[in-house]
Amino acid sequence: MSKTSKRPAIAMPTVEEDKAITAAAKADPDAQPLTPSQLKSMVPLRVLRGRPKSENKKLLVSVRYSREVVTYFKSTGEGWQSRMDSVLREYVERKAR
Repeated sequence: MSKTSKRPAIAMPTVEEDKAITAAAKADPDAQPLTPSQLKSMVPLRVLRGRPKSENKKLLVSVRYSREVVTYFKSTGEGWQSRMDSVLREYVERKAR
């Protein structure tokens, strides 16, 4: 199988074509260039995607629990992992006293 890209080549406009495109864009009242303050306030899209970063970042670990424990917490519905975390956190707080 060929490793070359199947995408078509991009043809860049000539200097004259670019000037004509720019002039047409500037003449359109609905498509004015962004001001320097607007450009400065822009944020990359990847920053806005996903859920907000937590102050209390959790660790990803692999743990084995008994079938009964997992079945019980799963039966409590959505958010069962968070409830399990809360129970373990309460245990840690009690033992730390």
